[in-house]
Amino acid sequence: MYDFAPVFKQPTGSPIRELSRYLNQPGMISFAGGVPASDLFDVQGFKRASEIAFENPVACLQYGATEGMPALKEQILRFVEEDDIRRDDSEVIVTTGSQQGFDLLLRAFVSSGDVVYVEERTYPATLQALRLQQASVTGVAVDSDGLDTVALKLLLESDTLKAKPKLLYVVPSFSNPSGLTLSLERRIELLELAVKHQFVIVEDDPYHGLRFDGEPIPSLLSLSGRVEGARDWVVHLGSLSKISAPGLRVGWTIGPADIVRRCVIAKQTADLCSSTWMQAVAAEYLKSGALRPHLKKIADEYGKKCDVLCDLLKQEFSDGIVFDRPMGGMFLWARLRSGSDTSALLSKAIANDVVYVPGRVFFADQPDISSLRLSYAAPGEVLIREGVRRLRRAFEGSL
Repeated sequence: MYDFAPVFKQPTGSPIRELSRYLNQPGMISFAGGVPASDLFDVQGFKRASEIAFENPVACLQYGATEGMPALKEQILRFVEEDDIRRDDSEVIVTTGSQQGFDLLLRAFVSSGDVVYVEERTYPATLQALRLQQASVTGVAVDSDGLDTVALKLLLESDTLKAKPKLLYVVPSFSNPSGLTLSLERRIELLELAVKHQFVIVEDDPYHGLRFDGEPIPSLLSLSGRVEGARDWVVHLGSLSKISAPGLRVGWTIGPADIVRRCVIAKQTADLCSSTWMQAVAAEYLKSGALRPHLKKIADEYGKKCDVLCDLLKQEFSDGIVFDRPMGGMFLWARLRSGSDTSALLSKAIANDVVYVPGRVFFADQPDISSLRLSYAAPGEVLIREGVRRLRRAFEGSL
C-alpha cells in the first residue's frame, strides 16, 4: 500500500526492546535490559541541580545551540579531562544520548555498501543502525582481552579485502554485551592500526566509570595522544545514561573538529538541539562535583551484585555454564556448554518468570546460539538469587 524506502519495507526492531513487553508481567525478574539501578539514582543531587538550573528559566525553556549549551560543554570537558583527555570546545557536540552521536557519525561517513568493522559480539542497536544505513558490516574476533588486534591486522592486510573499513566501532571498557575490557597493550595496537590503515575508531564508552575491580585503563581517546597521528582517527562517545540517569538523555561526541562540525550539521536536521532544560540540569550536576564520588558508590554496588550472580551461576549450574567475570560495567556474557539454543529456551525462561537476552542478537554474522547476556545492574541481590534459580529450572534438561 505504501511505498516505503527499501530499508523500511521489512524493518526489524530492537531485539532487546521487543522483550520489554514481558517486563511488566507481575513477578517477572529481568536480566535482559541494560538498565541502571533506579535505587542508585542521585535523586537529591539532581533535585538541587534542577533548582539551580531553573533559576534561569529562559535558558532552560528556549532553543539552544545545536552543538550544545556552552556551560555543559565546559563541564563535559572538565569531566573527561580528569581522565587525561585534552580537547577544546570545537571538538565537542552534545547529543541526545550517545546513540544519537553514533547515528550522526553514520550519516556523516557511511554510504550504502561502505565497510564498517564491529566486535563480533556487539550492541544490537549498533547493528540495527548500520543495517538501516546499508553498511557492509564485518565482525572482528574477540577473546578474554577484548578485540583481537592480531585478527584485525590480518583482516586489514588480507589479499581478499575488497575495501578498507571507514569506521571500527568498539566498546573497550566492560563491553556490551561481553563485559570484556580491551587491554592497554591492545588499545595501543588498535590506535597504531587506525593510523596505518586510516579508519576512524568509534569508541563507545558509556561504562568507563563503572569499574569495580582491577586497575583503571585510559580511554582510547586519552591514549591517542601517545600514538603519533592517532588523535585524528578517534571519535569518543560518552553519556550520562549509564553512570547517572538515562532520563536526562544527555550524551556527547568528542573528536576532530572536522568530524564534529559535520555531526553538528547532521543534528540540525534531526532535532535542532538537545533539550536545553536537561542540558542545564546536567551542567549544574557536573559542576557540583557530585558525579565522581557517586560513581564509586554505583560501581561498588554493581560489583557486589556481579559477585552474587557469578557465585550463584557456579552453584546452580556447576560446569553447565561458562563465563568470564567482568571487572566493571553492567553485563555478564555466558555460554551453555551443551550448545543448546538459548533463543529456543527463552520461552521456558519466561514461563518461569525470568528473562534474558539470547546471544544470537549480538552477532553481525555466525552467531553463537548457545550464548546469552545477563545484566546484574537493575535487580537487587535477592532477585538475582531467585532469578538464577529460575534460570536453572528453565534450562533443566538442556545442560
